[in-house]
Amino acid sequence: MGSYISGYLRGIKRIYNDKQPAGMEVALMPTTLSTTVRHIYDRVPNPLNSQLIADFHSYMKDNITSERHQNNNLKAIIAFAEFLGPDTTFPQLTTSDQITKFLDTKMKADILDPDKRWITTWNDYLVRIKHFFRWLQNENAKWEKSGDAHYTLFSTADWKTPVFADIKTKRTKRLSPYDDNEIWDLEELKTVIKYEPHKRNKAALSLLWDS
Repeated sequence: MGSYISGYLRGIKRIYNDKQPAGMEVALMPTTLSTTVRHIYDRVPNPLNSQLIADFHSYMKDNITSERHQNNNLKAIIAFAEFLGPDTTFPQLTTSDQITKFLDTKMKADILDPDKRWITTWNDYLVRIKHFFRWLQNENAKWEKSGDAHYTLFSTADWKTPVFADIKTKRTKRLSPYDDNEIWDLEELKTVIKYEPHKRNKAALSLLWDS
């Protein structure tokens, strides 16, 4: 199946505020990065999870990502950590339902959201959580042996998604603004990744692909 990458990127710019009247789409109220970073410690109930989120933030800063990117990723992971509570750590997760139970809290009844706009929020959280677990699994495998005792940097484009986090995004029945010939198939995506010079962009394209 094709990947609606461009449409998805457009869609995640807006989310729903659960406290707003049914069916009303609103812009996400801005939260500064410094405030979000503080929430790593005052909202996450498990200390190991707090430390791992802080390490993930350091990774994003080291890779010179934008503050907006950092902020949105951190907010999603903090919310997930709050859902897990004080007794479950990220490394203990082994099944996809431990993630989907959280994602399903973003669902809305058809009578409240007949267009199923909540799917945008569901998918947004999934992509950010999947990115976090890709980092967590591969962080300790930054280097792979090459030749006689020589090591080369393990590219993020080669990172593998943990099986339990390899969850497909939800499809919506809403009409796509793209024609079939505008949607990349898998082979086209592989070609684009092959010639993309920046490793971070390669990783982003791989992550957003929904096979």
